[in-house]
Amino acid sequence: MVKSILLAYPDSLKIIIGSLIVVTVAILALIAPVVAPYDPTKSIGTPFTPPSREYILGTDHIGFDVLSRIIWGARTVLQVVISATLVALIVGVALGAISGYYGGIIDRVLSMIMDSLYAFPSLILAIAIAAVLGPSPYNATIAISVVYIPIYYRMVKGQTLAVKAQLFVDAARASGVRDRTIIVYYILPNIAHTILVVMSLNIADAILTEAGLSFSGLTVSPPTPDWGFDLRVGQRFLLLGYWWLSVFPGLAIMILALGFALIGEGLSDRFQIRTIR
Repeated sequence: MVKSILLAYPDSLKIIIGSLIVVTVAILALIAPVVAPYDPTKSIGTPFTPPSREYILGTDHIGFDVLSRIIWGARTVLQVVISATLVALIVGVALGAISGYYGGIIDRVLSMIMDSLYAFPSLILAIAIAAVLGPSPYNATIAISVVYIPIYYRMVKGQTLAVKAQLFVDAARASGVRDRTIIVYYILPNIAHTILVVMSLNIADAILTEAGLSFSGLTVSPPTPDWGFDLRVGQRFLLLGYWWLSVFPGLAIMILALGFALIGEGLSDRFQIRTIR
């Protein structure tokens, strides 16, 4: 019965699989002190120990347990990515709704700024901002949020223009309802499903951007665990045969990004929303 339902509704299958991945990683990050076998910032074994019964994912060049660093690194990744997404969401939605509703000089100025930001490749712009601000999780959050604000702005502006032309908005305006009330209670609820889809796909992309910043040394400082940073460290020893140093952090990045991407794709199929970057 369940199998037939999932086959009939592939969007539900995507959402379920993606949610399981995301929830599992989030729970592991939340209870990292309990489930991580070792302290991720202390040498606990012989460097370059391959995966074994004692060290499930092996140890790195210093002797850190790779599994413990992946579990704790999930905290850094989720903290930066979720915070950046929320900031971009709040700012981008607010500016997009204002621009689409009022138009005029506000729309022209905001559109010029957002189009200028949107023209840059996201990773290059994030690296440039983070390099100016300096390496830290908070500065990485700012850099990533700035990169994705134009995405929400453009999407919300277009949706606001479409909803604003509907008769129920004209009726509310004719009844004397204030503009702020119309935006908050009439327009935004009608585009909430589109925002949800874009947010899910945005988080998947932001995970890769955060990994790129970490790989460039612009998110954390050693020995703080982070998937992108550990991937960068492990790359130096890949040709020497120590594959587990970079393979497992890379898999963690890929799996978490895949989880959010599946959720976004499932929601997009369900609501029949086409998204572009």
